Amino acid sequence: MYRGKTLLIVTKHAKEQVIAPVFEKELGVKCIASSEIDTDVLGTFSGEVERKGTPIETAKKKCLLGLQYYDVDLVLSSEGSFGPHPELYFVNMDEEWMYFIDRENAFDIYVREHSFKTNFHHQTIYSWEEMEILASKIDFPSHGIILKKSSKDFSEVVKDIETWHELKKWTYTFLNKQESMHVETDMRAYRNPTRMEVIKKAAHRLVEKINSKCPQCSFPGFSVTQNKKGLLCNLCKFPTNVIKSTIFECMNCGHTVENMYPYGNKFADPAQCDFCNP
Repeated sequence: MYRGKTLLIVTKHAKEQVIAPVFEKELGVKCIASSEIDTDVLGTFSGEVERKGTPIETAKKKCLLGLQYYDVDLVLSSEGSFGPHPELYFVNMDEEWMYFIDRENAFDIYVREHSFKTNFHHQTIYSWEEMEILASKIDFPSHGIILKKSSKDFSEVVKDIETWHELKKWTYTFLNKQESMHVETDMRAYRNPTRMEVIKKAAHRLVEKINSKCPQCSFPGFSVTQNKKGLLCNLCKFPTNVIKSTIFECMNCGHTVENMYPYGNKFADPAQCDFCNP
């Protein structure tokens, strides 16, 4: 369906390095990148520009920006979000959204990939010794670091520090003028190889979803749109909150298929039952 066509990857931070090989191999497209489009106008990780909207909304806006500047039918972008897991509050998580638009066929599709493997961190420090510990913790200099006067003060933001010598110079520049400074991991993709790996996984997930064709009309993107709970408890046979089936739906013709027992279990463990284990 897409072999030989051009796919625009909207990115300012070299994400095409991990996305393009996946799409060129699996879909047969020719990828081009749009690094001259300033996606920072939609938000920056360091906070100078506040992101308005959710990550998936921002990823779509990037795609639409690309379609304004380039005469292509296929466009892709991604957007990341970092912070504590909603339930495991002391564990940080990298959440990557990837959005794909096929303008010719009026077809949008997106995926979410998340990982607990992230060096996302921020801290107020008061000395070079603290800086050394923090920088080592986030794997500097292979991973970037951002310096600010304070977490909400964007009057002086220093990025793209590549050596320990530069880091030490800037640390003392800040601390000679004030008591403390704010330090955070640079989460821009090209300065964060750990994040790049998650983006690569999102690319594989998106290709898999695109390649999933509807059994009725062969349109791409035939994928799970709903999870149905209610798997019966193996002991009391009452319904539980464990997923019993998944619903695949075609965005083109509306055809649906219910996949029973997607995880291979026809009954739930009593430990997951509200009656047997209240």
